[in-house]
Amino acid sequence: MLRDGQDQSFFIGNCYSVSPEIVARRFPRIKSVTLKGKPRFSDFNMLPRNWGANVHSWLVVFAKVYPFLEELRLKRMTVTDESLELLAKSFPGFKALTLSSCDGFSDNGLKAIASHCRNLTELDIQDSVTDDAGGGWLSCFPENFASLEVLNFSSLNCEVSFDDLERLVGRCKSLRVLKVNDSITLDQLRRFMGSNFLNLPVLYGACASLTFLNLSDVALQSSEFAKLLVHCPNLRRLWVTDTVEDKGLEAVGSSCPLLEELRVFPSDPYNRHHRDGVTELGFLAVSRGCRKLCYVLYFCRRMTNAAVVTIVQNCPDFTHFRLCIMTPEQPDYLTNEPMDEAFAAVVKTCTKLKRLSVSGLLTDLTFEYIGKCAKNLETLSVAFAGSSDWGMQCVLEGCPKLRKFEIRDCPFGNAALLSGREKYEMMRSLWMSSCNVTMKGCRLLAREMPRLNVEVIKDEGNYDGQADRVYVYRSVAGPRRDAPPFVLTLRQ
Repeated sequence: MLRDGQDQSFFIGNCYSVSPEIVARRFPRIKSVTLKGKPRFSDFNMLPRNWGANVHSWLVVFAKVYPFLEELRLKRMTVTDESLELLAKSFPGFKALTLSSCDGFSDNGLKAIASHCRNLTELDIQDSVTDDAGGGWLSCFPENFASLEVLNFSSLNCEVSFDDLERLVGRCKSLRVLKVNDSITLDQLRRFMGSNFLNLPVLYGACASLTFLNLSDVALQSSEFAKLLVHCPNLRRLWVTDTVEDKGLEAVGSSCPLLEELRVFPSDPYNRHHRDGVTELGFLAVSRGCRKLCYVLYFCRRMTNAAVVTIVQNCPDFTHFRLCIMTPEQPDYLTNEPMDEAFAAVVKTCTKLKRLSVSGLLTDLTFEYIGKCAKNLETLSVAFAGSSDWGMQCVLEGCPKLRKFEIRDCPFGNAALLSGREKYEMMRSLWMSSCNVTMKGCRLLAREMPRLNVEVIKDEGNYDGQADRVYVYRSVAGPRRDAPPFVLTLRQ
C-alpha cells in the first residue's frame, strides 16, 4: 500500500502478504518502508519462539534495489544483528530506524547502526526484546556525529553509560525526543538537564503549548497528576497508567477540553486481586469534559452498560474504542447483566468507528449489533466472548470494511470459520486461538480458497484434531518459505 503518489513510501501490514521481490519489481523508487510481521496476539506470548517474520530477506533485496533507502519502520519483526549490520552498511543516506515490539538483536547490531549510519536522525526502540544487549553501543557514534532528533531506548534491559549518553546528546542540538531506560537515574537526568529538571512546578511553564503527554512509564498519583494537568489546556493526546485513578481522570475532564486520544494502561496487569486503578467513573468524567475524544484505550477492573451508553452519547465521534475489562467474562457489576447493551450503544452511536476491542461478558447479541451497525469497522479484537457460531457469522456477513479480525478463547467453530471464506480474500488477516475450530474445518477452507494461506500452529506437532491457533491471510506470494516445523501451511 503506497502512502503517496510519488512511490516514496510503502506500508506493508503483513510481511507474508507479498514478497520483497514483487515489491521491488513493482515500486522502484521507495525511500521509506513500514513493515509489520507477527500477529498482534504475539504480544501476549501466543506465538512460539522462532515463528518467523524475519526481516533479513527483505533487507537483502532492498540492499540491491533501494540503495537510497532512508527510513525503515518495523513492528513485530525478528531483527538479528546480521540484519542490522547489513542495514547499516547498505544505505549511505539512511536516516530513521524504528524497532517496535521486535526481537532477535543485541548491542552488536546497535553498534553497527551507531558506527555506520552517519546521517541518522531517529533511533526509536519501543517494547523490543534484545538478546543480552550491553550498553556500549552508545559510545560507537562518531565524535563528529550530531544529527539525532529522536533517541528512544527505554525498553532496552541493559546498563548504559551516562557519560556516553551525555556526550552524544550534548552534540545533537536538534534532539527533540529522548527516552531513556532505568539505568539512567533521576539524579543523572537532573545533572544532565539542569538541577531543577523533573521538579513538576518547573515543567508547568512548558505545558501551555503541550499537545502530547506520555506518562505511561510513570506511576503518577492523582494529586500530582491533577496539578500538572491544570497547566495543559491544549493537550490532544494523553497516555497514563491507572495509578492516576478516577480522581486523576476527573482532572483530565476538567482541564483538557481539546483531548482527542486517551490511553490508560494497567500498572499491575497480572494481579487479578488488585483493587486500585480506574473505573467507569473516571471514564465518565473524561467523556463529560472532553467532547472531542475519538480514540480510547481503557484498561479497567469494572464497567457498566449505563456508563458506556453515556460515554458514547457524550463522545459520538469515536474512531477507536478499545475497552479492556481485565477480568474475563465480567458482567455489568451493578446489574450482573452481560455487557451487550454497552457495545450495542458503541456501534449504533459511533458511526465513524474503525477499530473496536470488546471485553466483559458478551453474548451473540453484541456481534449481531456489530454486523448491523459497524459499517466502517476495519479491526475487531475479541476475547472470551460470544455464545455460538452465529456471533462470528454476523460480523463476517455484516462489516464490509473489516480488514483484521482477532479472536481468542471464544466458542466459534468450523461453521463460523467457513462462513467468511470469500470475505478473507479482502481482509489482511484472521487470527483464531483456543476456539472450537478443527483441522477438518481448516483443510476445507484451504481447499475451497486456494489463494489464502491457512496456517495452523501447534507446539506438540499433532495435526489431527483441534486446531489450536489458526492464522489466515491472503498472499500474492503463495505459501511462505520460512515456516518452522510447528507451523503447518494447508494447501488445496
